[in-house]
Amino acid sequence: MITSKSILYNRGGLNLEISIDLQESIFKADVLIEALKYIKQFYGKTIVIKYGGHAMIDESLKEKVILDIVLMKYVGMNPVIVHGGGPEITEVMEKMGKKSQFVNGLRVTDAETMEIVEMVLGRINKGLVALINDHGAKAVGLSGKDGGLITAQKCKSDVDLGFVGDVSEIDPEIINVLDKEGFIPVISSIGTCDGETYNINADLVAGEIASALKAEKLIMLTDVRGILRDPKDEKSLISTIKVSEIERLQQEKVIIGGMLPKVEACEIALRGGVKKTHIIDGRISHSILLEIFTDSGIGTQIIA
Repeated sequence: MITSKSILYNRGGLNLEISIDLQESIFKADVLIEALKYIKQFYGKTIVIKYGGHAMIDESLKEKVILDIVLMKYVGMNPVIVHGGGPEITEVMEKMGKKSQFVNGLRVTDAETMEIVEMVLGRINKGLVALINDHGAKAVGLSGKDGGLITAQKCKSDVDLGFVGDVSEIDPEIINVLDKEGFIPVISSIGTCDGETYNINADLVAGEIASALKAEKLIMLTDVRGILRDPKDEKSLISTIKVSEIERLQQEKVIIGGMLPKVEACEIALRGGVKKTHIIDGRISHSILLEIFTDSGIGTQIIA
């Protein structure tokens, strides 16, 4: 007799009465088996994660992102985290009575603002490292100034943006050393050139680092489902885009605003030898695991 706490389990010709708890356990086991082929496929591979958006602010989501990354490390992958900190920088500047100015989406960064940027990114970096370490993995925080990781050049613009830079060169040696020693690198988007420090768009830094590492994947966390055919309709998600389609989608105003640097980062990575890039919704719980370890994945993948 099937009770309210049991169900009929039918698989392989068997009809068994099992508890709901057991059914849930079987479902979890099936999920692990689905993940197994991806664990094998990505074992020993480098995956660069651009960490940003709501998942950096919401404490519950932040915890889940860190757990995803720790799990990746424990099953033999080499995650590399790149982060910015735009909203936090703006908040601190407001508290200090300094107004943020933007030109074409880029923060005008004078010497005082650069000090604030470096301070805030350093604080975010230490917080992420501490969270990872608290969950049993080993992380090391870096900025692009460490080990000559990111050589910058002043951003070319019609308006002088101050200490805003572009990536000139990536030297991945320090990342490779940390990977070999079992550490997770956590990198803030600051570069240096001729003794000066530059604030660089974290999306582009992630793309350049993924390219330099010849990573298996680049995953960009954002606050939308992915690239939407209609930006006002989240059901219009485009699941796969080829690099050859990007220019047309930009002309059609499908790729606009904050999505532009993310797509550019994916393009940089793919042209540098990265196999797949993904723009996913960081508001979804365990979004990284859903992308890496499930058949369906989430978000938009951009491929060569």
